Amino acid sequence: MRRVCRPLPRGTRNDLATAKLLYCPRKLGAVPTRTRRCAPPTRSRPPLSRLMLPQDALDILIVSIRDGFVQVSAFVAVTVLLFSYLQYRTSGRIVTFLRNHRRMQPIAGALLGLTPGCGGAIVAMPLYIRGTISFGSVVATLGATAGDSAFVILAIAPGAGVYAYGLAFAASVAFGYAIDHWGLGVRRIDAAVERVAAVMRPGNVAASSVVAGGHGTATGSPEAPRPGDAGSAAVARSSPARLDGALSAPDAAPAGTASSCPPPSDASGPHESADASGATNGASGVLTTISHVVHLLWWGVAAAGLVAGVMYLARGAPEVAVEVAPTFFGLFTVAGVTGTVLSFYLYVVGRHYMDEAGAGRLRDRFGSAYETFQHAAMETSMVTVWVLAGYLLYEYTMGLFALDLRALSTMAGVFAPAAGAALGIVPGCTPQIIFAQLYAVEEVIPFSALAANAISQDGDALFPLMAIDMKAALIATIYTTIPALVVGALVYYLWPFARFGFGVLG
Repeated sequence: MRRVCRPLPRGTRNDLATAKLLYCPRKLGAVPTRTRRCAPPTRSRPPLSRLMLPQDALDILIVSIRDGFVQVSAFVAVTVLLFSYLQYRTSGRIVTFLRNHRRMQPIAGALLGLTPGCGGAIVAMPLYIRGTISFGSVVATLGATAGDSAFVILAIAPGAGVYAYGLAFAASVAFGYAIDHWGLGVRRIDAAVERVAAVMRPGNVAASSVVAGGHGTATGSPEAPRPGDAGSAAVARSSPARLDGALSAPDAAPAGTASSCPPPSDASGPHESADASGATNGASGVLTTISHVVHLLWWGVAAAGLVAGVMYLARGAPEVAVEVAPTFFGLFTVAGVTGTVLSFYLYVVGRHYMDEAGAGRLRDRFGSAYETFQHAAMETSMVTVWVLAGYLLYEYTMGLFALDLRALSTMAGVFAPAAGAALGIVPGCTPQIIFAQLYAVEEVIPFSALAANAISQDGDALFPLMAIDMKAALIATIYTTIPALVVGALVYYLWPFARFGFGVLG
C-alpha cells in the first residue's frame, strides 16, 4: 500500500535521511508484523523547534483554546449533564445508593471511568471530595479511565480496545479494593506528600488526609483520623457547606460566646449607606442577569462544539485549520474559541452570581431542570479552564525542549510498557491520543505499552481533583501507575503464549 509521510516542519534539516528517520515510522527500528501507514496528527499544533518563535507560541495558544473545548469540554458536558439529570429525576438516590453500598464503590467508579472520554470519571471526583466514596474508589475510577484516546482505539483497533480496557477495568477494581481493605501504604505516601506540600502552601495543595476522604484536618495534628474512628465519621458526615463556612470565618467567635470586639460603627450617615447598598445590589443584579444569559449562550455553543467534535472524529481526526468561515473548519474554530471564552467567564465570574460557587462538588438533588443544566455548565467550565492549562503546559514543554514523544514511545523490550505507564502520568488526554495513534495507526509500539498506558492515564478527570485537593491527586497518580507497570510487564512476558488470546491483536 502506498504511504505518504508528513512534510518536514520549519527549522528541520531538509535531507532525505532526516525525513526517513523522524517522519517515517518504518524507519524507527520497530518490528511490527503488519503494514503501517502514516497518520495525520491528532492535534493541529505548530511544528516543534528548539527556537520557538513568537508566532509559534501564539498559534499554540489559539489552537489550544479552540481544541480544548471541542475535543474535550463538549463531550464532558454531555456526560455531566446526563448524570446530573439522573440525580434530578431520582431526587439524589444515586448518590445515596453509593453512600450506603460502600463495597460496590470501586466497581461503580471503574464503570464510570470506562465511558469513552473523561466525563464519567470527572463526575466521580466530587463524590470523593465530599466523602461519599473511598480513596480506593478514586484509584479504581482513574485507573479505568478510557479518556479521549478510547475514540481512536475503538474506531481503528476495537479488538485491542476490548483487551486493553478490560485489563484496565480488572486491574483497577482489584487495586481499588486492595487499597480500601489493606491500605497498601497509602498513609505513608500521604505523610510523604504532606511534607512536600508544606513548602507549597498557600496554593492549590490541600491540607487534607487522603484516608479521611479528602477533608481537611487541623493544622499540627499528628495524624489524620482513621476510617472508622469517631473523628473520621464526623468529618464524613460534614457537608461541604459547613466545611466552607468553618474555613471562611476563621475569626468568628465560638458558639454561645459574645465577641469582645463591638461591630464597627458606620461613619457615614444612613442615606449614604443605603445608597451604597443600593448601588451594590444593582450591580449584582446586572451581573446575575448577564451570567444567566452567558449560561444560555454557553449551551448553544456547546451543542455546536459537540457537532464539530463528532464530525472531527468521523473524519478520522484530521488536521483542522484555524479559520472563520461557513465550513467545518470555521464551525470547529468559532465554537472552540467562543466556548472557552464563555467558560472562563462562568468559572471566574458567573458562578458567584448563580448560586454555584462550590465548583467541583456534586449536589444531592436539583430543584428544577434549569438548575441541572446550570450545574453541568459550571462543572464543565471548571474542567475547561484546567484542560486549557494542561494543553498549554504540554504544548509549550514539547516546543521549548524539542521533545520527541515518538522516540520515548518506541523504546524496545520491557521498557516499552514502562514508557507507556510513565506517559500516563501526564494529566490530560493529548499525549494519550498521540500514544493511541502510535499503536492503532502507525503500529510502532507493542500492545503491552498500550495496556500499561490505559491503566496509568488519568485523562482530564484528574483536573477537578487537582483544583480542589492537589495532594489527593498526586497520590492517586502514584497508585494508578503501580498496577500499570505490573500489568504492562505481565502482558509483555505472556504475549508469546497463544492461549492468552492475544492472537486477535497480531
